[in-house]
Amino acid sequence: MLIAVATGAFGAHALKKMLDAEMLAIWQTAVHYQMVHALGLLGIGILQIQKPDWRLATPALLMLTGILIFSGSLYLLALSGIRWLGAVTPFGGVAFLLAWGWLAQLVWRQRKSV
Repeated sequence: MLIAVATGAFGAHALKKMLDAEMLAIWQTAVHYQMVHALGLLGIGILQIQKPDWRLATPALLMLTGILIFSGSLYLLALSGIRWLGAVTPFGGVAFLLAWGWLAQLVWRQRKSV
């Protein structure tokens, strides 16, 4: 979350004069998804403390992978203008979807076993 806040502030202040509106919006999308999924990682950490389960590692790794691929490709796209990087972004989105789905089924199963 610290990195998301820092990149958000960097975009709002340092990049505001360097990037056009479209690229700045792309940057902000990357920041937004990074922050949401950093909160997801925090939630997974809280679940792990409350009820340890090695299976929580999978959605955590998927969220981290999603942040790196989704947000990372958008950060690079905004800074470089290289459009093909946008083709990489959906792979990060798929990692996010898999992470949330995996987490939901784990929580559902834990709920049923209580």
